Amino acid sequence: MPSRLNPYLNFTGDARQAMEFYNNVFGGSLMLHTYGESGAADYQEADKIMHGRLETDSGFTLMAADTPKGMEHNTGNAITVSLSGDDAGELRGYWEKLSDGGTVSVPLEKQMWGDEFGACVDRFGVPWMVNIVQSR
Repeated sequence: MPSRLNPYLNFTGDARQAMEFYNNVFGGSLMLHTYGESGAADYQEADKIMHGRLETDSGFTLMAADTPKGMEHNTGNAITVSLSGDDAGELRGYWEKLSDGGTVSVPLEKQMWGDEFGACVDRFGVPWMVNIVQSR
């Protein structure tokens, strides 16, 4: 397997719901392992996600977990997930699903640099940027 770089998101108990949501947005194959399935059956949060991975048909990989009790969790202000490319239909589709139920800070529209760009925070508190590259 070649080396790769991908986002790893942490949640406070709703990693399963978030990853199922992202699976609905992007499609692909979703794998979820709970703390209980990973050998911590007596753990008070055995049903929470210890590790999740979404592999999409477009080649995206998104990983996530629930932050265990007792560990500090700061939502969203340290990372933004960026989607970019020139397939306007595909990227607009992702934008519609990601922004649904979330907060749009920059509407997806043509910007001064010529591309279509938008920024939002999805319903799980994760910031996203979408940039649709225009032919130059």
